[in-house]
Amino acid sequence: MAEPLATLLEYEKTLDCVHCGLCLPHCPTYQETGRESSSPRGRIYAMRGVAEGRIELDAAVVDEMYLCLACRACESACPAGVQYGRLVESMRAEIDERGARSRASRFFQRLVLRRVVASHIVLRLVALALRLYQRSGLQRLLRASNLLLVAPRLRDAEQLLPPVPPAWRAPGVTPAEGVLRGRVGFFAGCLMPEFFGPVNRATLRVLARNGFEVHAPRGQGCCGALHAHAGDARAAERLHARNVAAFGADDLDAVVVNSAGCGASLRDPGDALSARVRDVSEFLHAAGLRPPRGAVPLRVAYDDACHLLHGQRVSAAPRELLRMIPGLQLVDLPGTQDCCGAAGIYNLTQPDMSARLLRRKVDAIRRTTPQVVVTGNPGCLLQLSRGVRDAGLDVEVLHPVELLERSYAVGESD
Repeated sequence: MAEPLATLLEYEKTLDCVHCGLCLPHCPTYQETGRESSSPRGRIYAMRGVAEGRIELDAAVVDEMYLCLACRACESACPAGVQYGRLVESMRAEIDERGARSRASRFFQRLVLRRVVASHIVLRLVALALRLYQRSGLQRLLRASNLLLVAPRLRDAEQLLPPVPPAWRAPGVTPAEGVLRGRVGFFAGCLMPEFFGPVNRATLRVLARNGFEVHAPRGQGCCGALHAHAGDARAAERLHARNVAAFGADDLDAVVVNSAGCGASLRDPGDALSARVRDVSEFLHAAGLRPPRGAVPLRVAYDDACHLLHGQRVSAAPRELLRMIPGLQLVDLPGTQDCCGAAGIYNLTQPDMSARLLRRKVDAIRRTTPQVVVTGNPGCLLQLSRGVRDAGLDVEVLHPVELLERSYAVGESD
């Protein structure tokens, strides 16, 4: 009999699953493999069996837990309210605690996530090096030489790399325009300032144009979402505590986030900070958007980010905001509720399955023929950008706030 485990796995939550199977059509890995073990209820059965000592914590169990995208689509479909996201994260923590995953894999992930992603200074240096890599012409030479073919994982990571913009830091305070409607905090994130500065800048401008004074405290940092997904619960808790301290001011109306993954992670603990976190589209929709006047005559396809739709249950707000832009034709991307395969660092750790899911999205984009695809998460922006680029499609991939800011800017110039 296997050794019972139940130290980090939230075992009691596994008992909420009644194995009804309603989650199966919504699970991307089950859709692709057809294996019960690759479904939410199959993974929960394995978790329960390991915790009770009926199933060995072997390579097959470990592989299935990491094949999961943690997209949480099953949570939206579950009538019993199973908290699957927390279950899979706690099981991954259990796996690492028991040394069931290779030491090399665990060491490398923790090195990157703890020492690079979670460090402002190191991440800034990495972004600077990548900007030089692209602007010096080395990227073109390396891609043309096919040298990356000998290192498939490195090649996959390099091909995800977007054009790295100049670094942009959110000012400590961004004043409101017009009549002051409130004061909000802005969660800038870790990767966003280095790789998605234009999204952060557009977020602040849109909030300011809507009458909100925006505060971006310097003490904030990485939300810990990637660490939690990788099973490093302790690092995730430390990072969350840092953000709780940074946003401790009681006079903020909300803490606004423009990254779906970060927003879901910040909201999950259920503490004082979590209660104030709002996605930027959710916040602006609830507050009442000051209508943008500039026409943006584009056909735009909206694709739901998993951790916005399933993790935060925000669906209508971004669509309603985009419909307020004059001239914009909005459609849903077919399969909008399905994961694109980004899922944090999943496209690096599980490139084959990630590529299969990305092909679905690219096919949907071809059928829909949009000029722009919009989604509210940086990982999805990277993944979809790679998909349309590799497919040779002339399609922009943007965050919704970028289109809102474009409309405000056009309206001012008219």
